[in-house]
Amino acid sequence: MVGLMAWVSGIVFGLGIILSGMVNPAIVLAFLDVTGRWDPSLAWVMVGAVAVGSLAFAIAKKRKKSYLGESMQIPGVTKIDARLILGGIVFGIGWGIAGICPGPALVLVGSGSLEAIIFLAAMLLGMGVFEAIQQKHQ
Repeated sequence: MVGLMAWVSGIVFGLGIILSGMVNPAIVLAFLDVTGRWDPSLAWVMVGAVAVGSLAFAIAKKRKKSYLGESMQIPGVTKIDARLILGGIVFGIGWGIAGICPGPALVLVGSGSLEAIIFLAAMLLGMGVFEAIQQKHQ
């Protein structure tokens, strides 16, 4: 049942980002272009996502088990440090250059987009480099 719900959640997420335009790099780049032809439409998508996510986390924090009976795994780290800030900067630069972030990249790869395939390969390479650095410093 957990696998089925994960699949359904992925389909709902994919459909949501398709319908909202978040898989269209031109729309994303227009949203990020605050000094040019700014398109604020994705701000509403983000506001909606933050609202739903905040509600879900508020409910989840009060529970010991999920609705499917699995143990709750809520992140406990709240520290804002240099790693988090640097990661946010790198993510923002990549998002601003490509107009794609990880979730939409997976949807776009499914559509056969060459740009998304290149983005996904670069993202996986970056994750591998980060993991190698982490392993070296432990």
